[in-house]
This record gives sequence, C-alpha cells and structure tokens, in this order.
Amino acid sequence: MDCEEIRVDMRKLPPEEVAEGQRGTKLLFRLNHTEPMTEEYHAVMKELFLGQIGEGSYVAAPVAGAALNQVVIGKNCYINTNSLLMARGGITIEDNVMIAANAQIISNNHDPYDRQVLLCKPVLIKEGAWIGAGATILPGVCVGKNAIVGAMSVVTKDVPDNAVVVGNPARIVKEL
Repeated sequence: MDCEEIRVDMRKLPPEEVAEGQRGTKLLFRLNHTEPMTEEYHAVMKELFLGQIGEGSYVAAPVAGAALNQVVIGKNCYINTNSLLMARGGITIEDNVMIAANAQIISNNHDPYDRQVLLCKPVLIKEGAWIGAGATILPGVCVGKNAIVGAMSVVTKDVPDNAVVVGNPARIVKEL
C-alpha cells in the first residue's frame, strides 16, 4: 500500500470537492433517517459510497464521516452502528470484514501548525479482518488479513496478517 502523505488545504478546495462534500453530508443525513434494511436504505447506502460497496455488505446507521466517496467496501462486509469514517486519505475495506459498533477509521489528521491543512494517508483493512467495538484505526495503517483488533484499541501502526492486537497503542498479544 502506498502511504505517501497528501496535504489538503481545506481553505482551497476546488468547487467539485466542495459539492461532493455537500452531496455526502446530505446523503449521510438521509441514510441516518431512513428505515434500515429496506430497498430505500440500500439505494441511499449505494449512492453514498458511489456504488463502491460490494454485494452482501451493509453499513448500519447511524454513520458519520467525511469524503465517503473515497471509501471502497468489499463483499460480505458488516459495519455496525456509530461508525466514523474520515476518508479524505482513502479507506479500503476488503471482503468479509467485520467492524463492530463505535469503531473509527481515520485517514486524515490536522497539521499541528496549520489546522486547516489535513495530512492524509490511506487506511487498508484486509480480507477477513475483525475490528472490535470502539477501536480506532489511524492514518496510514494496514490491518492484515484475518487480523483482530480488540475493543477500544488504538491502532497506530500496521497489524500483520493473523495477528490479534489490543491496547493503546495496540500491540500484538497473539498470532492466530
């Protein structure tokens, strides 16, 4: 995964990015106020993620986030309620991933000297990973295939395939 940092000055966004942000905000509101597990809900969910959501995947409301046009979700994924997807740097979730309630996946941070500038790095969650309740995945992190991130963990660096990590900062406690 290419983890080159991208700087985004929020004061200088091109009009198409501003329009996309408004589209995403309105669709998030609609999704969060639509009856779940209905055709209408699935249609709004698909529109929100620009169709970049695989067959059999579901994102449970309420959802919060930004730049959701930069989220790609594979097949048979489940993202539980109260997820936060800050996707300016890009978030890729491969097939068969489970993400528990209150998880945060964050691909951007603020420059400490100019907080209107976002420092963005992509996040990759590989096939079969399981992200526990309340876990936070930070910019530039890759969570390995079949890895488990324990509840309330803060993941600051890559997680190897088949590893179980817990804590803040998350550390390996077991290999599957």
